[in-house]
Amino acid sequence: MPNGDNWQGDVLRDLRGGATPQGAPQQQGTPQQGAHGPAGEPHGAPAQGTPGYEAVPQPASGYPAPQQQAAGHPGAPQQQYAPARPQRTPDSRPVVDQGLALTGRKPRHGESFAARATRNLRRTVASSAAREVADTTASAEVLQQPVTTGRQIAVTSIRGGSGKSTVAALLGTAYAHYRQDPVLFVEADPSLGSLPLRLGAETLRWTTGDLAGIVEPQMSLLDVTGYLVQLPNNAWLLPGSQGQIGAMLETRAYERVMVSLRRYFGVTVVDCETLPAEVARVALSAAQARVLTAPATLEGVTSTYAVLQWMQGLPPHVIAGTVVVLTELVPHSGLDLGEAVKKLTSTGASVRTLPYDRHLAAGGTIRTELLAHSTREAATRLAADAFRLSQQRH
Repeated sequence: MPNGDNWQGDVLRDLRGGATPQGAPQQQGTPQQGAHGPAGEPHGAPAQGTPGYEAVPQPASGYPAPQQQAAGHPGAPQQQYAPARPQRTPDSRPVVDQGLALTGRKPRHGESFAARATRNLRRTVASSAAREVADTTASAEVLQQPVTTGRQIAVTSIRGGSGKSTVAALLGTAYAHYRQDPVLFVEADPSLGSLPLRLGAETLRWTTGDLAGIVEPQMSLLDVTGYLVQLPNNAWLLPGSQGQIGAMLETRAYERVMVSLRRYFGVTVVDCETLPAEVARVALSAAQARVLTAPATLEGVTSTYAVLQWMQGLPPHVIAGTVVVLTELVPHSGLDLGEAVKKLTSTGASVRTLPYDRHLAAGGTIRTELLAHSTREAATRLAADAFRLSQQRH
């Protein structure tokens, strides 16, 4: 179990050295879990041939290679504990039915070929390229800042269909790309959430509710990750359900899991239920930063403004630690985004926009190499904003 200021070094050592302790279950249909990833690669190095941010970006992607972050100093060797076995081991279920998976089309690039060609031409003859590199570098420096305790960032919305799970997936993927400490996705939305599908998980077994009755303070990171879905780039997923209708998540179960897991992961992104669900309110109050997604429509902006006015009556840190994301679900929505951002910013919250992206709009697994350039930039800035706010709240 990590301890004190050396917790990051302890976590990294647990991941990269030693085998999975006896008694920790393995996910079926997911990458091997334990001390190493495919072909013996240590966690933290991107898995070859898998979607996600690349360690060395291709020229077309525009992603900078993340700088190596210094890990904490390793402490004394940790004793490994076998986790308590639950009375019932749930069956592994596929995220997408095999028959339905065949209906999906080939993923599209986020922007058309003509738009990409025009943008590349402008970058060669304008000074915007230098500003773009400077902005990206500044965001990367924020995202790589060390933490003394795990940061929790909760993502929620007022209504469904606002891109909440998509934003959560983009945030966590950015953290996993830029940081060396482990990143955790928690799905606190058991009602047929789409986060596992967006992250490319193939099968699900253990859920947030299941882990609440299993996790113990003396567990090591290797014990805990045996119950999680492994993702590329040293990231992990704890699903909220197995795609079953009527699944429930109790507030106490959520609190127990989050308190227990916080010590193992540098950043935890929580995909919450829509407001005003009880678990969502608990997650928002416990998180160090909050992200509120809303569709870039007149109805979405109006509802969000009403919620922000209500938040102004709460302790000042609540709205000061909130980032609103206006998601463009269709091209040319007709909303004056500049005026909308100005109105929402007047409440004291930070506001960002996520532009329309053909790849995101098609649904399915997010492949970052297919995202539009503007989407990658917006996601990186949003991740930096949320992380900066989380560092200001202890």
